[in-house]
Amino acid sequence: MTSDFFSDYLIASLRLTVPLAFAALGGLYSERSGVLNIALEGMLLTGAFSSAVATFYTGNVWIGVIAAIIAGGFVGLTHAFLCVSLYVNQLVSGLAINLVAAGITSFLARLVFHGSSTQRLPAIEPIIIPNLVNIPLVGSLLFQQDILVYLLLALLIFTTYLLFKTSFGLTLRAVGEYPKAADTAGVPVQRVRYLAVAISGCLASLGGAYLSLVQVRYFAESMSAGKGFIAIAALIFGKWHPLGSALACFLFGATEALQLRIQALGVNIPYQFLVMLPYAIALLALLGLAGKSTPPAALGVPYVRDNRASK
Repeated sequence: MTSDFFSDYLIASLRLTVPLAFAALGGLYSERSGVLNIALEGMLLTGAFSSAVATFYTGNVWIGVIAAIIAGGFVGLTHAFLCVSLYVNQLVSGLAINLVAAGITSFLARLVFHGSSTQRLPAIEPIIIPNLVNIPLVGSLLFQQDILVYLLLALLIFTTYLLFKTSFGLTLRAVGEYPKAADTAGVPVQRVRYLAVAISGCLASLGGAYLSLVQVRYFAESMSAGKGFIAIAALIFGKWHPLGSALACFLFGATEALQLRIQALGVNIPYQFLVMLPYAIALLALLGLAGKSTPPAALGVPYVRDNRASK
């Protein structure tokens, strides 16, 4: 019984981790290029809504996933246009996108779903790997998951290799650390930042699609519920490293799963304290619980090219 409880707890922790990890991975690309991305919350919500609507009208979850990626990429390009081309304050741009996403998705959801916030959607079913799924504890955790979970694991490995073993990763990090030197070396700083923020939107929206099509199987207003901000905390906690950020997301996911189980067991603790537990852990992360985190040197600083120096 203890083994089953622990296995179920790990599965629940992983399910709660996935949207956070997609958002944190998206934020990693953006912030490694020097563009602060507070808009992760809005990107998650946009991905959840667009995937739910596309799936609702077509009955095909994969069209829903593609719609989420496209919508998230569009939000990312909007953020890039405001921050990179118009030099809008990156914090203000991100907060504006969050507010607009919350308002538009709430309004359109009432029109599309006719006021029903619990319209059931087709779900992405798990892939069961025979024999391996019977391994105690880890079998159902690792070998009975949907394709988005496996995609996340592959993206974590790929991003780690891309950032630290390829010329593109070196270019991305150079743009985020010292864009002037990268520009002098012939790197198109604005183009790299546009690409990084667009990728950020696509990845974060996949986390939203996971919320709608796997975790709850319907769309609800403001269903991201602060997960984008927790992803930012995980990014800082993980020191802007793919694997470190993913582990931080798992910590937050495990904390949320724990508070849900404590409530279910009927422990005599005010539920308000349990609900705030994941956010308290995120706050401790921001206060430097894991040590000092040094962000990319040019994070949040718009790069204005000196045309006289390029002549």
